[in-house]
Amino acid sequence: MSALGSATPGGIARELEAPVAGRRRGIRWRGLGLPIYTALALLFLLIPIAYTFVFSFNDSGKLNIAWQGFTLDKWLHVCDAQGVCEAFGNSILVGVVATVLATALGTAIAIALVRYRFRARGAISLLLFLPMATPEVVLGAGLAAQFLSLGVNKGLVTIIIAHTMFCISFVVVTVKARVASLDPALEEAGRDLYGSATAVFWRITFPLLLPGIAAAALLSFALSFDDFIITNFNSGAVDTFPKFIYIAAARGIPAEANVVASAVFVLAIVLVVVAQVTRAARAARAARQARQLR
Repeated sequence: MSALGSATPGGIARELEAPVAGRRRGIRWRGLGLPIYTALALLFLLIPIAYTFVFSFNDSGKLNIAWQGFTLDKWLHVCDAQGVCEAFGNSILVGVVATVLATALGTAIAIALVRYRFRARGAISLLLFLPMATPEVVLGAGLAAQFLSLGVNKGLVTIIIAHTMFCISFVVVTVKARVASLDPALEEAGRDLYGSATAVFWRITFPLLLPGIAAAALLSFALSFDDFIITNFNSGAVDTFPKFIYIAAARGIPAEANVVASAVFVLAIVLVVVAQVTRAARAARAARQARQLR
C-alpha cells in the first residue's frame, strides 16, 4: 500500500520536493556564515574602542582600571592630567610637519619616476620601498645610531626627520599610481594652447593628482600620529601621544588620555561620513545634470 501511495502523483511530488527543500535550508545556513563572521570580527575590533570610550567617562583618580562612576569632568578638564595635552600637541605638530615634507618630496619623486628616464631610476625605486619592508625596530635603531654618531640631540627635530623618512615611501607609492593613470594627452593639449610648463602643471596636472596627493597626505599623517617604535628610539625626552600612552599603561592610562583617543576616533568617523555624504551629493548632482542635458 505504501508503495502504491508513493507511486501516486502526489507522493512522487513530495519525494522530489524534499531534497530541494533540504538544499534550500542548507544554502540559507551557508549564506548566514559570512554575515555572522563579519559581525563577530567587527565586534572583536570594536571592543577596545568601546572600552576606551566608556572609560573616558570614568570618575577615576590616578588609576583608570576599575569603574568608579560616571562623570563628564574628564571631558571638561582634559588637560588636568599632566602631560596628556603636551604629548598630544607634539604628535599633532610632528604629524603635520612630517606630512607636509613627505607629501611635497614624495609627490615630486613620484612624478620623476613615472615621467622621466634617468640613471639609477630602478635603484631609487627599490630604495624607496626598503623603509616599507624594513622592520620598525631596525629602522628606529639605525636612525638612533646615526643621530648618535653625528652628535645630534634627540627631540622634535629628530622625530620629524624620522617620520618624514618613512612616510615618503608611502607617499611615493600612492601618488605614483595616480601619476601613471593620468592621460598625457591632457597636458599636451594644455601645451598646444601655449600654456607654460608651470601653468600646465598647476592648472591641469596638479588638480588631477590632487585626490592621490590628499590620500597620501592622510595616510602619512595617520602613520606619523600612530607611530611608537621609531619615535621611542629617536624622541629623547620628548613625549608624543603614543609614547605617553605606553608609559602610562604600566600604572593605568588616565581617563584624560581616553578622552583624547575617543575624540580623535569620533573626529575620524565624522570626517569619513562627511566625505561620503559629499561624494554622494556630487554624484547625485552630476546625475541630475546628465538627465537635464538629455
